[in-house]
Amino acid sequence: MNKTLASFAFILICYFIYGFYVSQFELNFVPRKVKTTDFYYDYKLVMNIHSNLSIGSEPQGVIVSEAKLAKNNFILMTDLNPSPQTQFDDIYIQNIGVLVGAKYGYKDSRLIYYSTSTKTLGEHSGESQLLLSNLLTQNAEQNSNALVVLAHPYKSGFNWAGDLPKGLDGLEIVNLKSMSQRSWSYSKISTIWSLLLYPFNSTLALIRLFQEPTEELQLFDQMSQKRNFVAYEGAEASARAVPLADWLLKFPSYQRILSVASNHLLLTSELSGNIKEDRNKILAALKKGQLYICFDALGESKGFEAYLYEENSHKKYSIGSKTTNSKDLKLYFKLPSEPTSFYEVVLVKNGQRIDTLNTFEGVFNITSPGVYRIQVRISPRLPLPDAIKWLTWIYTNNFYITKN
Repeated sequence: MNKTLASFAFILICYFIYGFYVSQFELNFVPRKVKTTDFYYDYKLVMNIHSNLSIGSEPQGVIVSEAKLAKNNFILMTDLNPSPQTQFDDIYIQNIGVLVGAKYGYKDSRLIYYSTSTKTLGEHSGESQLLLSNLLTQNAEQNSNALVVLAHPYKSGFNWAGDLPKGLDGLEIVNLKSMSQRSWSYSKISTIWSLLLYPFNSTLALIRLFQEPTEELQLFDQMSQKRNFVAYEGAEASARAVPLADWLLKFPSYQRILSVASNHLLLTSELSGNIKEDRNKILAALKKGQLYICFDALGESKGFEAYLYEENSHKKYSIGSKTTNSKDLKLYFKLPSEPTSFYEVVLVKNGQRIDTLNTFEGVFNITSPGVYRIQVRISPRLPLPDAIKWLTWIYTNNFYITKN
């Protein structure tokens, strides 16, 4: 008995010593520099967030405070199957733009819906299903005042079956809850280790769960070759309360989950601070794909830019743009600063990796029509037992190059 207690005490002491070591580890692999770009205004937006009106644990006001601590500019609330009586209008609170959307069950999947005109689709599930079906049968570009996004397409229990409808604007290639499920399937021991690390370094614990969204990227690239299609990040934030003794543990908290990753909207003009005007520009950027996805926990990305330009005319085309192929077309990128670990900037064409640069600023030559995007990958050294691990820091949306 004494040997058992001594062994348990030894393991517990080792755990707390390792926890102290891990708590000192910072994931800032990109030096922070206050930079802006010459072409874009960068606004952080996190979507797929639930409040206590549906499956979340906190009211909207608390979530806004948590989003401010996570340094977000906008949040898109997506409570599950909301009723019109519980819906709010878009508003600025504490300098955070709150956009009110919804999430609906549709067939075997979930769809995120946001509109600048109608907040909800109907009072009853049958009515919502009918209205969603009507939206999905129309071309996404025609529904200029509505955004429809397929949430977590490969999350367990919610797999989409069949072809994607033409009324869909895009899909979540990064969904943090789906990512944790994939980590559990890949390695249960590693996932349990992340849970043990969470009290000491919650950001590291969440980042350890990262698995490349291979299936989502494959589906995204396939659809992008057929029509304009957009990739999004979804937090799937609900901060479920876990009972522990006489108090409740919010795991993970809204602040933690909202600070891991986000959508960075790249607008070519500054927002006004008037929510009725700003939400139209934000919706247009979301539908066009004028954004990149960033794992902010790995480093500050503000100052990142990528755009097409014509060498002779110096005309620029933002992320999400479509233009015809020409001999002097280039794709320019710039990181906010040089990462502290080994990194690569990858050019992807039609879903295939075709070129790589290892500089924080550079130019790719565009020689033929196709659908192009950029991934920025870094290879930081994590605390033992992880050591070196490749992680994607940034996914841009597409540039569409058509034939003359």
